[in-house]
Amino acid sequence: MPKPGKRHGDLPKNFEHQNVEENLYEWWESRGYFAPNDETATGPPFVIPMPPPNVTGALHMGHAMFVTLQDVMTRSARMRGRKTLWLPGTDHAGIATQLVVERKLESEGVKRTDMTRDEFVERVWEWKAEYGGRIQQQIKRLGASCDWSRERFTLDEGLSESVLEAFITLHDRGLIYKGTYMVNWAPKLQTAVSDLEVEYTEEPGTLYFFKYPVEGGGADDYLPVATTRPETILGDTAVAVNPEDDRFKHMIGKRCVVPFTNGRTVPIIGDSYVDMEFGTGALKITPGHDPNDYEIGKRVGLDLINIMNKDGSMNSNCGKYAGIDRADCRKQLWADMEAEGLAIKAEPYTNRVPRSQRGGEIIEPIVSEQWFCKMETMAEPSLKAVETGELTIIPQRFEKIYKSWLTDIRDWCISRQLWWGHQIPVWYGEGKGTNKRYVVARNDADAAEKAKAQYGENVVLYREEDVLDTWFSSGLWPFSTCGWPNEEAPDMKNFFPASVLETGHDILFFWVARMIMMSYGMTGKLPFHTVFLHGLVRDSQGRKMSKSLGNVVDPLGVIAEQGCDALRFTLATGTTPGQDLNLNLERLASNRNFTNKIWNAGKFVLYSMEDMTDDERMALVDEGAALCADEASIAELPLAERWIVSKLNATVDHVTAAQDKYDFGEAGRSTYTFFYDSFADWFIEGAKSRTYGDDADAARVTKAVTLYVLDQTLRLLHPFVPYVTEEVWQALPHRGEALIGQDWPALEAYVDKSAVSTFENLQSIVTRIRNARAEYSVEPAKRIPAVIVATDAEANAAYSAELNLIATLARLDAEQTSVASAPPTEVASAPENFVQIIVNESLEVYLPLAGLADPVKEIARLTKQETKMQKEIDGLADRVNSPAFVDKAPAAVVEKAQKELSELQEQLAVVRSRIEQMQALVAK
Repeated sequence: MPKPGKRHGDLPKNFEHQNVEENLYEWWESRGYFAPNDETATGPPFVIPMPPPNVTGALHMGHAMFVTLQDVMTRSARMRGRKTLWLPGTDHAGIATQLVVERKLESEGVKRTDMTRDEFVERVWEWKAEYGGRIQQQIKRLGASCDWSRERFTLDEGLSESVLEAFITLHDRGLIYKGTYMVNWAPKLQTAVSDLEVEYTEEPGTLYFFKYPVEGGGADDYLPVATTRPETILGDTAVAVNPEDDRFKHMIGKRCVVPFTNGRTVPIIGDSYVDMEFGTGALKITPGHDPNDYEIGKRVGLDLINIMNKDGSMNSNCGKYAGIDRADCRKQLWADMEAEGLAIKAEPYTNRVPRSQRGGEIIEPIVSEQWFCKMETMAEPSLKAVETGELTIIPQRFEKIYKSWLTDIRDWCISRQLWWGHQIPVWYGEGKGTNKRYVVARNDADAAEKAKAQYGENVVLYREEDVLDTWFSSGLWPFSTCGWPNEEAPDMKNFFPASVLETGHDILFFWVARMIMMSYGMTGKLPFHTVFLHGLVRDSQGRKMSKSLGNVVDPLGVIAEQGCDALRFTLATGTTPGQDLNLNLERLASNRNFTNKIWNAGKFVLYSMEDMTDDERMALVDEGAALCADEASIAELPLAERWIVSKLNATVDHVTAAQDKYDFGEAGRSTYTFFYDSFADWFIEGAKSRTYGDDADAARVTKAVTLYVLDQTLRLLHPFVPYVTEEVWQALPHRGEALIGQDWPALEAYVDKSAVSTFENLQSIVTRIRNARAEYSVEPAKRIPAVIVATDAEANAAYSAELNLIATLARLDAEQTSVASAPPTEVASAPENFVQIIVNESLEVYLPLAGLADPVKEIARLTKQETKMQKEIDGLADRVNSPAFVDKAPAAVVEKAQKELSELQEQLAVVRSRIEQMQALVAK
């Protein structure tokens, strides 16, 4: 496709992002700017593995945040001369994808169980082929400059080989085993799910109080117990009380009769875990269906009873309740309790309900036979990496969370009862239950050979049906994407370990820590030296975005309306490491205006060169670079040019340091401030008089410096707002093909501190004159006289040389404005005829009152203002002096009214003083 942008000197009236973004992105990609192919790059490579979004995904603000921050890092590193790789990809997302496809099949009247596993998996691949690329295209709309030629998918051939190698290696080391433990169970999906896939919500529920009959006792001999889940009574294997509880400790050692179980009894035990203040102080223990009860049961050796089928219905251990759904069983069992006189009461109670992140169903804790991975040996070096400083976590406070997780780490349940995913490479031969003998192999043939060697004969093998947890494959992401287990793969040599891992703080353990542990386990190396954690993107009120609240902001909608640059800049500059961002839609609109400001700055520079040939414009590029090259060159520039170049150089150092500290918000805000306040509002405004003045040499210097500073500023801004900066840069005269491939501005360049200080004083002069004009309601077009008194000789000379600039910025009458070393005679003889402005101890400004306003008109205006203010004061004074108001109104209200009265009286005194001044002028 053709080169983007316009012929030098040609930019449309406005920046129309919708006409730029997609074409420009395709051009960047087609020219190879996203690939790490720069052979001139120096220093260590810069590598970021993209957190692989789910293949089912639709773009949300979390994606927009990580894409923005990672692209800022990537584009900056690329411009700073490092061979840069941002490696993209997607996750097969076992549960999420299977759920989506099952729903699609159900809409066609087909259930997953109506087909074979192979047929279902084939349908999932068909779905992936049709819909799986949506998230990648949406991420491209955010300007992500990642190397799409290296895009990976966690179920592609290479990554599947990595998963197979990792499983076999860990099993051979004795770290993977099959066992029976409590897991999170999703009855509708009929699979175990990870802790990350369980979301706890506060929901209204009921606390049920009932009588637990004591064996051998009378009708009044019972333990009062409270529970939120009466249906689990059928699986109780103990009732616990606190041994210090005087109400119940005498009952320890007795037994209770479990209702509706044909007389089954359970022991009453003493355990300090029981909270004497909660409920009744007696706790039913159901080790098969509650995580805390499970731990108590293991500790004291209680029996474990499973009372539910995999679909959430009650099983054969539940007598007459067998086959009833768990929710229906709760209602039925409580009704039976009431009928039997066992119910005491039921009262409203807020439950913390575990729900599946995929589908929203209530998760059931159950004890199940699953595959587990021992993590302790891999956790040890992962923990040490933080303690020694080899691994840095930003913000640092998350190191404590990381350490606590890895210090008390549990074995990881890695199996899922799904059909979509990496099928566990285990083949069974003979035996039953946990005694089943199996082999771990790479394929059917390998399994048959191993089985023959193990059993001594040919046996019928069948493959494990479970698949691996999605986090197992994504835990290998930093090195599996580089070609591991082939240690000699080019990308393993060149781009592993990576540099930075950027992601949300909510998956610090579930993904980040596991990547680190798996990397140590498989490669012996830390996968990246820095973990940068961003927060959630919330709405303007600080609420989490959700469909139920109706506050979800669609990134694609924002891009369509405000442009990608505006969204990126808002996210980048509104963030602080680890802190949530409240997305302000007004800020988005403001940043859209910022992109227009950049556009208009480009148009100003181009307009100033409209009469120049292309060759003359290119010569200006070189002149600007030469004029701003070093201390000697900068020292020869006029004050305004010395100031803006010095401010630019200081900004470059500050922005670069902020980026090196991963403080992207500060980097973006500082660049914004320099561009908006220093360059656009001050320098360009002042440069107009020199650019179009009679001095051709001075005009050329100003044009060259303006072009240079804009070019360098576009480079600083490019990582944040890539589209508008590239488009403006393309229209400017430049050397090189694209801004994305340009060098970062030079660090530690010369800063003329004296010029900065002098110009800041000049800014103070202008600002205070502008304020005085506003106070006296001077018409914007009116030029007024002034006397600038600078007692410092050097400053005096500087302001004398820049008198035209001051006059332009402050709207002064240049011919009636002067710079002096002392106040003129007329000021000394009649100071009341001047407005005195003190800038600092050696710098003052005097404005003749006659020049500020027409005395007669000003007296009329001020008199009208005086009358209005006096009326307001009289009314407020009556109120403040009223005993009824003072005695009855709250103290804060009275104090506020008194403060308002005092302020109005002060303002009236100023108005009357000005009336007297104007009257004195009329009298003369």
